[in-house]
Amino acid sequence: MCHIYSSTPERLYRRERRSLRIHGHVTSIALEMLYWQILDRIAEAQGYTTPRFITELYDEILDEGREPDNFASLLRVICTCWAGRQPPDTLPVTPADAAVP
Repeated sequence: MCHIYSSTPERLYRRERRSLRIHGHVTSIALEMLYWQILDRIAEAQGYTTPRFITELYDEILDEGREPDNFASLLRVICTCWAGRQPPDTLPVTPADAAVP
């Protein structure tokens, strides 16, 4: 058995729903805690609050003439792409969190 699941801390995959306002419309987005942590880091690095950063992403989609279908999945992919470009010691997961026995 690979033990990937059993070695992953539950706090990282616990789902959290956050409410935010995008151009005056209240919406909620449910993501796993790890993705929220990554979004918080990206937003901070860009000089935004997380809700403002998410609004910027939403606007970017609209500016390209696309519809923000499956927005939560897009946020997960953005986080994954961003995390893949970061030095391991800057991610919100410690080596112990990611260790596979």
